[in-house]
Amino acid sequence: MEYIYAALLIHKAGKPVDEATVKKVLEAAGITPDEARIKALVASLEGVNIEEAIEKAAAPVAVAAAPAQGGAEEKKEEKKPEKSEADEKKDEAAAAAGLSALFG
Repeated sequence: MEYIYAALLIHKAGKPVDEATVKKVLEAAGITPDEARIKALVASLEGVNIEEAIEKAAAPVAVAAAPAQGGAEEKKEEKKPEKSEADEKKDEAAAAAGLSALFG
């Protein structure tokens, strides 16, 4: 993940994402660079428009968040049925029975 972050940082600085710059950024961050991973990263980014890729990656997140908010607004408030006095007495009796079991 740090290799991708390095590439994004280099891109944001307006510099070319190549092996030398990625290696320098990783070393500056205190990471021992792996030459094979750097080469794989640079090769996989060849011909990729990073700005376009960032926009595409960010768009589904924003679109997915919108329906979730709309669904919350439409949710109707559910009313809990009120307990009758008989139900409340049963609950109290059950609680008392549970306490007596603790103190035997």
